[in-house]
Amino acid sequence: MITIEQTDNLVNVAVLGEFTLADFKTFEEQSLYKLKSPGTVNLLFDLRAMVSYTLDVAWEELKFFSREHNHDFTKIAVVTDDQWLTWQAWLSRIFVDADIRVFSNYEEAQDWVQG
Repeated sequence: MITIEQTDNLVNVAVLGEFTLADFKTFEEQSLYKLKSPGTVNLLFDLRAMVSYTLDVAWEELKFFSREHNHDFTKIAVVTDDQWLTWQAWLSRIFVDADIRVFSNYEEAQDWVQG
């Protein structure tokens, strides 16, 4: 399950439990809507409550960020304590032309991505 909030230039996503393909499609739809607005768009992913994700989500994420929207986002903040998710975020830097940073503290991530 995910929750999504949008502000001026930010798409704020929190994943709770399993991140499914339906959740990713919701994220994609909201992000594409936000990208139609003028100005930059930043992302904040709160993955602290994520338990797992499906393989199809990983594939869709790779397609979305690396092939279709690799230049569309300015900052991407990922909040997690999970070492594997941290490594994934760092590897994403190869495919995405955005400043990607990993945080363990939500407030620090929010301050950075909005600043």
